[in-house]
Amino acid sequence: MKKYKQRKDLKNKPKAPTLIDVARVAGVSPITVSRALNQPDMVSEKAREKVQKAVEKTGYLPNLVAGGLATRSSHLVALIVPTVANPIFAETVRAINETLAEYGYQALLGLSGYNRDQEQDLLEAILCRRPDGIILTGLDHTDISLRRLHASQIPIVETWDLGDDPVDALVGFSHYDVGKEMAAYLLGRGYQRFAAVTADDSRAAKRLEGFTDHLAEAGIKHVPTNVIQTPARFSRGRSAFGTLLDQGVKCDAVYCSSDTLAHGVITEALSRGLRVPEDVAVIGFGDLDFAEASLPSISSVKINGADIGRVAAQALVAKMTADDNDPPPQTLVDVGFSIMQRDSA
Repeated sequence: MKKYKQRKDLKNKPKAPTLIDVARVAGVSPITVSRALNQPDMVSEKAREKVQKAVEKTGYLPNLVAGGLATRSSHLVALIVPTVANPIFAETVRAINETLAEYGYQALLGLSGYNRDQEQDLLEAILCRRPDGIILTGLDHTDISLRRLHASQIPIVETWDLGDDPVDALVGFSHYDVGKEMAAYLLGRGYQRFAAVTADDSRAAKRLEGFTDHLAEAGIKHVPTNVIQTPARFSRGRSAFGTLLDQGVKCDAVYCSSDTLAHGVITEALSRGLRVPEDVAVIGFGDLDFAEASLPSISSVKINGADIGRVAAQALVAKMTADDNDPPPQTLVDVGFSIMQRDSA
């Protein structure tokens, strides 16, 4: 069940920073700013440093399409996701494309690779070209990206997370709550000795935090954990659990930050003669299509990626088409999640 919350929109937002704003902050003339950005050899190193600091402070980016369009609208939306190799993000991308197309918009896709700096580079290129709107994955951005996003005045929707301070609109769910519910589920099934295999991205870290916090509240403070580098591949899940077993870790349940890792953990357990779930239970995240069809079937957390994409696109269209004098309120949408009980746990 989706939960909709409306937050008061900011009134009288300042306009996007201009070259003149940068000049004022830097304490130099506008022509010096222009030269520092476009012909840096024509100004001193000291002046370039002043301009660069002012650019970062104001969030200024040049508009590379200024004067190049007959209308203000490009009918293009920029979409940044970590990867399309994960089917759950692919579903979000598909739903966004289909929904935007209904309103006459097209999406341009960028892949951040779970890397904030890579996202920052993508945003720099995107913002200079002034799309009508931007859809991002998660709330974890660099400070420079945040300043630029706030300064751009472009409608923005963040997805796949939940928090109190989004840039603009937000459609997602609480990863911390997912982790807590996974711990509560396993405790409720009678498991007492836990291990974790998790990816190193920020949202997986939130889920792990919720998981271990809930266990700590139940008096279980030690959870042997193997953190692997994204992307979370099957082979990495298998190797990570094998490492834990080789280290002498004894557990009756393994928390995994994705179904792909869970699949690898199960395979490694079976290869060592461990029965699933009799000897060790395994739970994943994402409810990918193979989770139910695997043997044993994988218990998982179901997230409706298509729903996230559809709602995010609708929220963005509402902002892009709103009257400037009557902007829509800031919207936060919690799409929720559910635990799918299957054979592995």
